[in-house]
This record gives sequence, structure tokens and C-alpha cells, in this order.
Amino acid sequence: MSKDLEFERVLSYFDEDGDGKVSPSELKHRLSMMGGEILLKEAEMAIEALDSDGDGFLSLEDFIVLMETCGEEEKLKDLRDAFQMYDTEKCGFITPKSLKKMLKKMGESKSINECRVMINKFDLNGDGKLSFEEFRIMMQ
Repeated sequence: MSKDLEFERVLSYFDEDGDGKVSPSELKHRLSMMGGEILLKEAEMAIEALDSDGDGFLSLEDFIVLMETCGEEEKLKDLRDAFQMYDTEKCGFITPKSLKKMLKKMGESKSINECRVMINKFDLNGDGKLSFEEFRIMMQ
């Protein structure tokens, strides 16, 4: 199933009157049915923040932007979590020592020198360690 079709299906769940858009009251009602309680004013504010054409409703295009933004945020969070696993020294970097330690936990034995070589392949500023930004670029 294509992503756009998936987004259309989710939008149609919230679009109770079938007009192709989600109103603040529809958003509030459907969220409450899923166990989330928000005030109508909160639903209005949420829609206002995402409403690209200013009509007070979420269109399919607005909804796609929302879903893709959430997806990117989730990917970034997952990358941060992975980075923190390798940052065993809790210094904000992946060092040869921390890489060696993490690889050992995963059953792969590498020397400090081998870990330096691995890091140097992606170390953009030449400081001998990987920052989160360097890690993010490496993982793309």
C-alpha cells in the first residue's frame, strides 16, 4: 500500500463527515475515542498550527506534512538512542574506546587501532571521535 493511500485512510478515520478535511471537533472526538482527551481549544490550536490554507481544517496535504514530520522526528530520536548506546563514556562522542566496548558487547572483538580506523572513515573534522552529527551523516 502506498504511503499516500495509508495517509488517506488515516485521514478518513478522523474525517467523520466525509468532506475530505478534519475539523477541530472531529479531531477532538476521534482522539477521545482512542483514549486521548484534549479540549476543543487545544484541537483548534493544533489545527491552526498545521493548517496551510487558513480554512480552519486539516486537509490531506496538511496531514501528510504532519505525518512525515513525525516520522522524521522519530528517526532522529532512534538515531540519538543508537548514538547514546555507543557513547559508553557519556562524553557526547563515540571514541575508539567506547566503540571497542560496544562492539565487544555485540560479540565482535576489535582492537583500539581497528576502532580508530573505523572512526576515521567518518570523522569529518579529524578529531579522532564521532560527534552525533558525524554519526547521523554516516547512518544516512
